[in-house]
Amino acid sequence: MVQTFAGFMSYVRLDDQHENGRLSELCARLSGEVRMQLGEKFPIFQDRNDISWGQQWKERIEDALDATTFLIPIITPAFFKSTACRAEVERFFEREEHLGRADLILPIYYVSCPILNNEGSRETDAIARAISARQYADWRELRFEPFTSPSVGKTVATLAGQIVRALEHAPVERSHADQVVLRASADEQQTGDETGRNRASVSIEEAPRSGASKKDPPTLVVDALHRGDHSSLAGALAAAESGYRILVRPGLYREAVIIDKAVEIIGDGEPGEVVIEAVGAHVIKFQANMGRAVNLTIRQAGEGKWFGVDIGQGRLDLDDCDITSASLSGVGIHNGADPRLRRNRIHDCRQNGILIYEGGFGALEDNEIFNNQLSGVEIKASNPTLRRNRIYGSRQNGVFTHEGAVGILEDNEIFANGLAGVSIKSGGNPTLRRNRIHDGKQAGVYVYANGLGMLEDNDIFSNAFAGVEIKSGGNPTLRQNRIYEGQQSGAYVHTDGLGTLEDNEIANNRSNGVRVKSGGNPTLRRNRISRSERSGMYIYDNGRGLFEKNEIFENARAGVEVTSGGNPTVRRNVIANNMYEAVWIYNDGRGQITDNDLRSNERGALDIAEECKAAVEIEGNQE
Repeated sequence: MVQTFAGFMSYVRLDDQHENGRLSELCARLSGEVRMQLGEKFPIFQDRNDISWGQQWKERIEDALDATTFLIPIITPAFFKSTACRAEVERFFEREEHLGRADLILPIYYVSCPILNNEGSRETDAIARAISARQYADWRELRFEPFTSPSVGKTVATLAGQIVRALEHAPVERSHADQVVLRASADEQQTGDETGRNRASVSIEEAPRSGASKKDPPTLVVDALHRGDHSSLAGALAAAESGYRILVRPGLYREAVIIDKAVEIIGDGEPGEVVIEAVGAHVIKFQANMGRAVNLTIRQAGEGKWFGVDIGQGRLDLDDCDITSASLSGVGIHNGADPRLRRNRIHDCRQNGILIYEGGFGALEDNEIFNNQLSGVEIKASNPTLRRNRIYGSRQNGVFTHEGAVGILEDNEIFANGLAGVSIKSGGNPTLRRNRIHDGKQAGVYVYANGLGMLEDNDIFSNAFAGVEIKSGGNPTLRQNRIYEGQQSGAYVHTDGLGTLEDNEIANNRSNGVRVKSGGNPTLRRNRISRSERSGMYIYDNGRGLFEKNEIFENARAGVEVTSGGNPTVRRNVIANNMYEAVWIYNDGRGQITDNDLRSNERGALDIAEECKAAVEIEGNQE
């Protein structure tokens, strides 16, 4: 019987949350490095949530740990307080002893632990004592380094090398087709997540195969040529019980599928070979507590209002699928459903790529979402998480959040969309971190109609309109972003827009660094506004705003230009090395210009038209 290698990563879920998913990134990079050194795939998938698939799945999970080749524990103080994590280590020690091995546990020391560092405490804890005796990857300093750091890359490579060397001596036969993927365990004793459930996750994924070991779940084979158990997926689903696996062989299956029990459906072929197509219905309607669908091409062919995949409850793991819809969106998530979508291609849909509405949740990771007729992802009154997706080519927005929608967008690349990269309105309040938002046909980020949002550490560049546009009561917070090389202004606030911009780099924009008009009233603090092709800040047409402690330098016109009823408060800024004046006020411009450092500007510090002087307060500036 062909056996397989696997890897098991054990950690405490709240540690990963605190690190903003950094442990998840470590998992992905380790997987990739092993693949580089091994010459074939060695994926390690993460699952942060518990699995309640009934007794058959519980037995399978218990079996999975015994079948696992490696344990990679992420060592933090919480790890030693976790009953499940400790049990996993104990089980692996027993496994090593049984196999006569001593290289199957590869700890990553992530946060200093008193129980490991103190010899007296260590001797009272068998797990701590055993781990301290192992060679471990020391990540205590590296956790503060970016993954692009050479020292981080070398440490990942070293750890991957340990795995590869152990694989060379492992007493099992490998088969690429039989490769097992063991998901990361995320033990959590008590969490306060949306469902209110305690979480502890261990799950196993297997690539399609014809043979099955005694530990495999019951399996049904669907073959369109009548060489399996069923010729249709609907027939197999009717016959399956919770915990079954359904392997679907290559072919075109013209049928609508309802998944109403906890099963796996796996396309047993190369990508694109297993096609499920439906007209006048959702291709897949998911209405179970748990389920999984992998390596399917899902086509909604039109006639009516239907999704490619409709997820209205529970958790569906939807991985490595190709999804299109000639009717509605490719995927619809609603009514509290909390799926996981990973590495899918969702494209050429008549509406959105993904629509999340009516209280939907979900984690969307590493998907490619492109060429959809509306937005790539629309989030309406819902709370999903989007990480590392590529969202592009939408006819409207890359991501559209509204009607009180929240959610987290991290490390996505959002580009070349027909309207804004990210559009936020009507109480939408997402958090955007470390995204690259660029080459949009309009604004990079557009916040309007009382939209909110927190934008931190994003790169927003090369958009056709402003990098960030705020209007009509929009009131986002932007911190530590880089907004540059826009075809218009870096930030454009108008029509009673608000917003707080702090510690951003706003540079090299074709118009102004910051432009404010028509009652716009933002607050800017500690930003660096430089090298604009016009003035650094342009306040006009009754624009207002508070501008303090910014650095405004090397702009092609004035550092600050005020005209046509503009009325800003400009205080404690450094305004230097601009090609015109530091501050230029004319044509009914007003404002307070106090306590600024106005130095080394080509045309001097202040140029205030005679008719404006009575309306301008000037005090405490240094020239």
